[in-house]
Amino acid sequence: MSRLKFLLLIFLLLRFYQQAKSQQITKEELIFLTPEWKGERFADGRPKVPDNILKRMKSVSQEEAWSVMKNAGYGYQVAEGWRLINPDSVLVGRAVTTTFMPARPDVWGAIDARGKKAGKKGQNSWPVDLLVKGDVYVADQFGAHRNGPTIGDNVGNAIYARSGNGIVYDGALRDIEGLKEIGGFTSFYSSYDPSYHNPPGDLNTMIIGINQPTRIRTVTVMPGDIVLGKQGIVSFIPPHLAEKVVTTSEVVRLRDMFGHLRLREGKYTAGQIDARWSDEIEKDFSKWLNDHINELPVPKEQIQEILKERTW
Repeated sequence: MSRLKFLLLIFLLLRFYQQAKSQQITKEELIFLTPEWKGERFADGRPKVPDNILKRMKSVSQEEAWSVMKNAGYGYQVAEGWRLINPDSVLVGRAVTTTFMPARPDVWGAIDARGKKAGKKGQNSWPVDLLVKGDVYVADQFGAHRNGPTIGDNVGNAIYARSGNGIVYDGALRDIEGLKEIGGFTSFYSSYDPSYHNPPGDLNTMIIGINQPTRIRTVTVMPGDIVLGKQGIVSFIPPHLAEKVVTTSEVVRLRDMFGHLRLREGKYTAGQIDARWSDEIEKDFSKWLNDHINELPVPKEQIQEILKERTW
């Protein structure tokens, strides 16, 4: 192959790659906007919090998550006011973000044409194609209702097949009965309407950003944030705080178990347990951890780490 043909091929491949991204943020920009994350990333730059942290996150309470984030300066990470699918389940995963805006024909046409050049079809499927196991589809559709739904039971099944998770969706869903039949599709959404999004016939929304910063209620959500949906609300945990949230929760959970046990036994008073623990209680707690290390609802490896940090 001649040098000219080789350079032309590289140019075409790079051009196709940029077109295929269709509204995505660049890897460099995403890394720039998430500087606190020092761990592994996906190929597009999205922070990749480890699977074991996601698994442990399911036992974290909203209060525990809020406390850690608040103390770290992240005081506005909780989104409220949702309708729910599978309200008794917990939604945990890495955010894949999407932003919709009210549509205008010229902008919608330009975006749609670029997607078609990359071989893409309906805009509502573009972010779904990016999902992998452990992701949560997080979309700001500015509460669009009539003729706004971009997710029904077909797209919902595609989301679940790719991610094994549900959604956080600030907009209307359709086919709610069908969505409820998807096992494990724990989801938070704004409203229900039997209509559907059908551009360009009724052009009311357009996709403006994928895996870019987005807004959900009063929260700025970044790609790779950890979604914790339970008790009717959703917390968005910055990836660099995820492990601290989990380990803090586990320590609090163990201390509560120990404290409640000793109160029932009558060994300590409520005043002793509610106050800063004495050296005697701390030593008793360490011994209790060691004696019951295989019976407690926290992984043995994490309890061993807690014991390593104690001097008792």
